[in-house]
Amino acid sequence: MKELLIGNAAVARGLYEAGCSIVSSYPGTPSTEITEFAAKYDEIYCEWAPNEKVAMEVAFGASLQGKRACCCMKHVGLNVAADPLFTLSYTGVTGGLVICVADDPGMHSSQNEQDSRHYAKASKVPMLEPSDSAEALEFTKFAFELSEEFDTPVFIKMCTRVAHSQSIVETSERVVPEAPAYEKNPSKYIMIPANAKKRHPFVEERCRKLTAFAEESTLNRAEYAESDFGIITVGTCYQYVKEVFGDDVSVLKIGMINPLPVELIKSFAEKVKKVYIVEELDGFIEAHVKALGIECTGKEMFSNIGELSQLAVAKAFGKEVPSHIEVETAVPGRPPVMCAGCPHRGMYYVLAKNKITVLGDIGCYTLGAQPPLSALDSTLCMGASVSGLHGFNKAGGKGTEGKTVCVIGDSTFMHSGITGLVNISYNASNSTVIILDNSITGMTGHQQNPTTGYNIKGDPAAKIDLETLCKAVGINSVRVVDPYNLSECDTVLKEELQKEEPSVIISRRPCVLLKSVKAKPALKVDEDKCKSCKMCMKLGCPAISMHGGKASIDATLCVGCGVCTQMCKFDAIKDGGEQ
Repeated sequence: MKELLIGNAAVARGLYEAGCSIVSSYPGTPSTEITEFAAKYDEIYCEWAPNEKVAMEVAFGASLQGKRACCCMKHVGLNVAADPLFTLSYTGVTGGLVICVADDPGMHSSQNEQDSRHYAKASKVPMLEPSDSAEALEFTKFAFELSEEFDTPVFIKMCTRVAHSQSIVETSERVVPEAPAYEKNPSKYIMIPANAKKRHPFVEERCRKLTAFAEESTLNRAEYAESDFGIITVGTCYQYVKEVFGDDVSVLKIGMINPLPVELIKSFAEKVKKVYIVEELDGFIEAHVKALGIECTGKEMFSNIGELSQLAVAKAFGKEVPSHIEVETAVPGRPPVMCAGCPHRGMYYVLAKNKITVLGDIGCYTLGAQPPLSALDSTLCMGASVSGLHGFNKAGGKGTEGKTVCVIGDSTFMHSGITGLVNISYNASNSTVIILDNSITGMTGHQQNPTTGYNIKGDPAAKIDLETLCKAVGINSVRVVDPYNLSECDTVLKEELQKEEPSVIISRRPCVLLKSVKAKPALKVDEDKCKSCKMCMKLGCPAISMHGGKASIDATLCVGCGVCTQMCKFDAIKDGGEQ
């Protein structure tokens, strides 16, 4: 039957139809929904792993057992999983193993814009890149067959536009291949140097076979037209090219981005007078084409920064751009902000007020870098706040120890903050780590994590006790505060910074968007008492604004957290029921 699915849902459907048994992932936009949709199929065991490295190793274990398995992540998550990836390329697989990675050109929700195709080439692992939901489903199913035929993990590379756009797919029944009986195979799976040396030639031969396969595979197809030039393109860029040119230009659509074909590209180039490459981010295809001695034009016309679009392609080729509305006046930017009542806001206000240097991490709390709080000094990658704090204080000594902290979310702490805390404890730096525990993985859409007590399906699960965990790794001073209580946060922060030992502050309050959290009545401003001091505005709460010189609270946004009442020295902010 036919269905309208977003790309990520189509990948999940492909996993289901291919008989995939195990999916282990860590949430990361734009890849998150693949696992969430897969979890709706009872036939697939799905889980949120603590991080992407663990997820890939889980998938490896399932493959070793002979089952078809998958792990999913965003592009920066692939950095975390790179360690098992490169050796997994050597071991190969038993059951088919698919790695779904989603890039984020334009950095809609990411800290960098890296191009995952380089990982496929460097690890010598095949990569398929669909251009719409239909291909996302079919490529995913085919990836398992390719994996088992060539004894290799296989990448499915998504991008934000394909992952989140909808198109028609044709679904079919689930087919589960018979899993081979497990047999011990030390020379294949124990990667000590003696065995790894024997597996490397296998990897190189596999690359040659995959290149030959790419020449004939329907994953790559040439669409010829009566045109002087031809375009080689891939993924979502194929859709942009077709929208601009229709069937009036010859196109070589690449579906298997690694390894790239050789003879197919040469043949295509011979049939046109000029070759153009349309691809997002790096000139990956362009470098390959030029290495074949074929003249082509690519990044001279298209930037390796940000997304492409139909408009960008049309402009680059000198096509007439459809008329559209131009906004003559400057429109104020609307950067993302922490929600009204966000539990992180109170702690950030206290940190900013005390002029504390704060090393930040990845999550909702990264938004604390925005004015008026401007509370963060750095954000690098998952877990880097904790490790970075240790290095910062070891370098700064007494000059920084009493006025520097790091902040990290509960999910991020489980992802990669624990090892940094172990380093602080083991190497004894006088550092204070603040764990912002909002009882959920917030930024990616409320996924469970090992500290919440629930699994991916919402069923009860083992719950990591953060206080006990921190003490177990050698932190003697562990304090818990309510971030809605500014006085308590201020007192505990100062006390912990004065200590000459490692310490942890757990700022605990559930995310206000959780269904289990009941909002209180909205607060109100007594305009007669309001002195227009704007102290409440320093919180950066989207529910608070100034109207007619007086503070005003939007009742549709306010959740009655009460943090702003602690800011007002004139008792002008009242509970909704007060007069």
